[in-house]
Order: sequence, then structure tokens, then C-alpha cells
Amino acid sequence: MPTALLSQLYPAHLATLQQRTSAALERAGRDHLVIAAGQPHYQFLDDLPYPFQVNPHFKQWLPVTKAPGSWLVITPGQRPRLIYLQPHDYWHVVPEAPAGYWVEHFDIVIVREAREAAAYLPPQPQRCAILGETAAGIDEHVPDNTQAVIDYLHYQRAWKTDYELAMMRVASHLATRAHRAAEQAFRSGASEYGIQMAYLAAARETENELPYGNIVCLNEHAAVLHYTNLERNPPLHSRSFLIDAGASYHGYASDITRTYAGADAAEFQQLVDAVDAAQQQFCAQVTPGKDYAQLHVHAHHVLAGILHEQGFIRMSAESAVESGVSGVFFPHGLGHYIGLQVHDVGGFQQTDAGGSIARPAGHPYLRLTRTIDTGQVMTIEPGLYFIDMLLAELKKRPEAADVNWEKVDAFRRYGGIRIEDDVVCGETPENLTRDAFAALG
Repeated sequence: MPTALLSQLYPAHLATLQQRTSAALERAGRDHLVIAAGQPHYQFLDDLPYPFQVNPHFKQWLPVTKAPGSWLVITPGQRPRLIYLQPHDYWHVVPEAPAGYWVEHFDIVIVREAREAAAYLPPQPQRCAILGETAAGIDEHVPDNTQAVIDYLHYQRAWKTDYELAMMRVASHLATRAHRAAEQAFRSGASEYGIQMAYLAAARETENELPYGNIVCLNEHAAVLHYTNLERNPPLHSRSFLIDAGASYHGYASDITRTYAGADAAEFQQLVDAVDAAQQQFCAQVTPGKDYAQLHVHAHHVLAGILHEQGFIRMSAESAVESGVSGVFFPHGLGHYIGLQVHDVGGFQQTDAGGSIARPAGHPYLRLTRTIDTGQVMTIEPGLYFIDMLLAELKKRPEAADVNWEKVDAFRRYGGIRIEDDVVCGETPENLTRDAFAALG
């Protein structure tokens, strides 16, 4: 992304964060917002660290994701202070000196030891809202994750700044490029592991740099919603391929799923096409004022209609939803907020003071129940699956008589379908995923 564009967008982004922080601190009766980047964590009985993941609140302020031990101090009316840990170390790669379009907006202090940061933190910890993990604390500056501040900031995070949207567009382009490479690997007969390697090479990100662990499924494996085994050997026949994989850019995520039918799977392709058409209709409804929970229930009706039209069930779509049969084939939520985190925060929050909006009865896995508004970004990811465990339970119910088990059983070998896009709410929604695929040509 051109640095000139980032330089233009970043000051307004920073001003928005300053405004939100001032309101949150006033509500909590605190003077300073202090954010700990976090610390590496070591595996049990070992000296091997887990991959470092920066505090999301930290990386919202600046595009720095690999500076453990660093701190931010935000005081209304003053420039933010970055306390940047850059140790003298020949065992590990030392974080690079701060540089780029953002540095002129911060007072930057370089420290060589983690404990040196304490000298540059506000002198009265009780006047601070300190966000982060407890292990990151120094002396009396221990994160308390002040609830009033957390509630306000998490609620407001649903609305993305133009800078944030720019980051997410790049993350979408990185991921779609890699998705194309993964599809090509599937078509050439690669194993799940081989497809994963093709994806990483095209994304130019390591597994630890991706926003989440890729889900790469061939055949029946697509019936496991979070399948991550990565078989090293390809199956004898690759009948279907589901990939749920994203990319990261300056701390912002993309989250994309596609499902493909094998060369000799015309019946499965017909079902994929139906789900894809429905998914695009749902994306078009990401408009201001739409109740996301209602959109999720609507998706159940549409997907149940597909099951009826294609001969999987004999009951009406309405009966399938009311009886819970639709949930056997579509057992997860329609989507979630996305941004600094793949499952971004605040999806159930009632107001900026907290509270919770309940999921619709019978839909325990929905991750977003708020009313959609302009500038919010969410995933739309309907699916239809043939999951042995859920189908076995359905067989014991009276509704089993209205299921065409011969056809259902024939589709178990395909596993399932999920199609997922990242969509920005607007009068005309912006589909980050479809736009990025279109740009590839």
C-alpha cells in the first residue's frame, strides 16, 4: 500500500482513537490509558516460547505487532507515548527501530531492559486504566482491564476508520492471492499439506503470522468445522475441497472461505452454486439498520429451502427451521465482526456501557447479535454440512421421516460447504473479498 495514502489516513484514525479514549477515561474516572503490548509465554517445562501475539488494543494505535515488553501511554490532550523495548540481544532478532508514517505522531522512548519502562509510565497507577495481560505488569503498573474502559472501547471498535478499512483491503488481497494458489494446488491433486504450503508461499506469511490456523479440508474432512490435521498424502480421489484461510496486514485480518467440487462431482457443484448464490444475497443485506440475528435466521430459511429444492429433505423450509432440522446441516452462526481480531470483540454488546444481546433461541453458536451500522465489517459465511454425529442424532428424531437419507448419505463423502466473505456495511455494501478476487482477474 502506498505510504502516501497511509500518511493521509492515519492522522484521522489517531484522532478517532483519541476521542474514544477520552470518553472512556472520563466514564471510568481515570486520567491515563496505559496499554501493555504483552510478553512471550513459554511452554510447560520447556524453554520454547509460544508465538507472540500482541495486545489488540496496542496494535490498533500503531502498526507494530512484534515488540513484546513495549507500552503505550495515552493521556487526553497530549501526544501518545510509546515506550519501545529494543533490547541488546544476540540470541534473538531485536525489534527494528520505530520508523514509518506513524512515528511523528508519538513521543518515543527506547528502553533496553523491560523494567526500564516503569520510569516512563504515569506515577500514579491508580489513576490509570491499564489494559493487557497480568504477566505484562511492572511493579504497581499491573493491568486491571478497567471494565468501563473495556466496554466503551470494545463497543466502539465495531466502527472502522478509513485507515482500518485500508488495512483490511490489503489483508483481503493477500488472502485471495493465496486462495487462488490453493485452488490450483487442489486441481493438481495436492494433499492437504501440499495445499497449505502453496497457500503460505502465495500469501508470503508464515503460519504464525496468519490471523488464525488455516482450515484445509479434502472430501469428508470438510464435515469437521475446525479441521486442522493437514494430511500429508493426497486421497485417491479428491472429490471436494474446503479452505478457510486469511491473511494479516499491519495487525488487521481477513477471513475467507471457499469450497470447490472435484472434476467428477457435478452433483456437489450444483449444491455449491446454490449456497454461493444465497451467500451473495446475504452479503447484499449488510446494510444500516439490519438486525444481524434476524439475517442469521433468514439464512436458515434460505438454506433449508435449498435442501428442500435439491431433494435432501421433504419438509418445508419453515418446518425445517422451526424443528431445528436446518441446524443439523447449518450448525454454526452466519458470521462475526472482524478487524484487529478474526472474531472481533463486541458482537453481543448492548451499549457502550456493557450489557448483552441474547442469541435467538435455538442458535447457540451465533457470534453477532447487534444491529448492523455503516462502517462496521463482518463475515457472511453460510454453510451446509453432512456431519455424521449430527445426522446420527437426527435419525432418532420424528423429523427423520422427512429426510431423504439416500441422498444425504451419498453427500457425506463431500463433507460440506462453507462460503465466506468479509463485508463492509453501507447503503451499498463493500464486499472486500469479492472485490479482491475480482482484482486478480
